[in-house]
Amino acid sequence: MRYIITLAVSTIPMQALADVPRVITDLPPVYGLAAQVMGDLGQPVLLLDKGADAHDFQLRPSQMRDLAAADIAVWIGPEMTPWLDRALQGGKADMLSLALLDLPGTQILRGAEGAPDEHAHEDEHHKDEAHKDEAHKDEAHKDEAHKDEGHAHIGVDPHAWLTPQNAAPWLDAIAAALSQKDAANAATYAANAAAAKAEIAALDAELAAALAPVKDKGFAAYHDAYQYFTAHYGLSFKGAVAMGDATTAGAAHLRKMQEIIAHDVVCVFPEAQHDAQALLQLVAGTSAKPGAPLDPEGANLDPSRSSYADVLRNMTKALTDCLANP
Repeated sequence: MRYIITLAVSTIPMQALADVPRVITDLPPVYGLAAQVMGDLGQPVLLLDKGADAHDFQLRPSQMRDLAAADIAVWIGPEMTPWLDRALQGGKADMLSLALLDLPGTQILRGAEGAPDEHAHEDEHHKDEAHKDEAHKDEAHKDEAHKDEGHAHIGVDPHAWLTPQNAAPWLDAIAAALSQKDAANAATYAANAAAAKAEIAALDAELAAALAPVKDKGFAAYHDAYQYFTAHYGLSFKGAVAMGDATTAGAAHLRKMQEIIAHDVVCVFPEAQHDAQALLQLVAGTSAKPGAPLDPEGANLDPSRSSYADVLRNMTKALTDCLANP
């Protein structure tokens, strides 16, 4: 866990020990996983507003109160939602912070060309220790380095929920955190996590079968957020207009993408919350066609227990609808 928060909130009444823990989450797919584990005992709170930018968000006072009252924070990590990293410093003294990217067993990919590394967070820890002295000498570049890692994905690619492989360790960790706060319901949390893992395994098989016929069909997208998904299902992703969430494509990169789209791409996919114009301009004069916008963060979803599955299922449908019918 990344944090044990040290600032108590005196305005929030003490919970009885038997109460179900109050859980806050950052993204709809994370909400979905937490809601599945909580089951009928309660439901988490999703802090991110529908349609909001997951990387750059400002909490409203009511959301700050939800966070201050929370017993457990389940979130991807500061690489994805840095605003929550800062806000967690105002939480309860005994809040548990579950940064999913830090959990053992999590598959981590690095940058746009990352490779699986289940111990990446441990390697990063050792690397940080080895360069600790150097980091102190370079404080002036600290903020910029964090920005690069979080947004341009130089370092950890934070979109790790897009492989079902990561759901199992995350569900187990959520159940363990809930049980730590609510031992009386530990068996229920464990059973709910087991049921959710079975559902996601079935979902994985469903999506693999749906995507198998289009595995060799090249596609491009607005930004480079999909390597967990494409690597897991063996898809032919050819490139993106923007390499990161906060980067602007240069002329040379756009020329390269136009050439790739002209020769190797069946479909191009805009993305929710991003202007499709730059991507669609590259399609002109080629045989590629635009597909439905992808929504890898579930930005347009209403939070529910099915939010995790909905993100993956909706993305699969958008891809297959276009790639199977060029």
